[in-house]
Amino acid sequence: MLFIYNPQAGKGKIKSSLSDIIETFVQADYEVTIYSTKERDDARRIAFEKGQEYDLVVCSGGDGTLNEVTSGLMKCPHAPVIGYLPAGTTNDFASSMGIPKNMVKAAEAVVKGEPFAYDIGSLNDRYFTYVAGFGVFTNVSYETPQTTKNLFGRAAYILGGIMSLATVKSYRVRVEYDDTVIEDELIYGMVTNANSVGGFKGITGKDVGLDDGEFEVTLIKRPKNIVELQHIVNALLARDLGDKFIYSFHASNLDITCEEEVSWTIDGEFGGAYTHMHLQNHQQALSYLTTTITDKQVIIEEQ
Repeated sequence: MLFIYNPQAGKGKIKSSLSDIIETFVQADYEVTIYSTKERDDARRIAFEKGQEYDLVVCSGGDGTLNEVTSGLMKCPHAPVIGYLPAGTTNDFASSMGIPKNMVKAAEAVVKGEPFAYDIGSLNDRYFTYVAGFGVFTNVSYETPQTTKNLFGRAAYILGGIMSLATVKSYRVRVEYDDTVIEDELIYGMVTNANSVGGFKGITGKDVGLDDGEFEVTLIKRPKNIVELQHIVNALLARDLGDKFIYSFHASNLDITCEEEVSWTIDGEFGGAYTHMHLQNHQQALSYLTTTITDKQVIIEEQ
């Protein structure tokens, strides 16, 4: 096993549990090689350079650390199975996959779990595990200092989001998918493969398939005044994706173009700025260990 962990994630959460986690792996007869990340992109580099030498790659950290490991392994011809121990602020991927928040229990889920073939997304040349988004709210995660995240947790995201409402920016974009074209002024766009985003469950819609080869796409139109803006916020809080200000649909591929550069957030981190964006769903590209097995997963394994 290659075990990559971010010692700074979630107030250094892993430090008090590290010996118990390693013992869990060793008791399951794994020979464990440990890498502690020191700077951004360490996890991606290690996963890419070393991942194929191991039967299993396990990472611990926030969604950003998981994104790095995922990105590194997506570039490997024969990627190993992945285990994840959530240690970040929101841990949306773990929530969607039914991975325990307790790190020792998550380690037990790794050694007892079964692989689930999960869809990976890409935005141009960047991979994302569960979400790529632009517009209002999306800069909250990567512009919120780590110390603030550690102190206030989810409240930091919510507070940052409320503060950003004062300067809502819109983008005139063209969105193309299947045989459909949308041209509109948008303040927000979210392309996801998850049941939870920003710690809020159900915001991506109902009947989300994590292995069906399709994204859940949510686009929000520009409001004309503060009353309409409040209406949009209320619709999101009520998980009403059928609202008149919201486009909601499924797609495996889509192209988005804009005359000005649009900044994106990928799995809670800054993902670059582009005028043309191609998003693609790579169906069942990587397998992650989980003890939560759906009927659909069982069918896939039997086939």
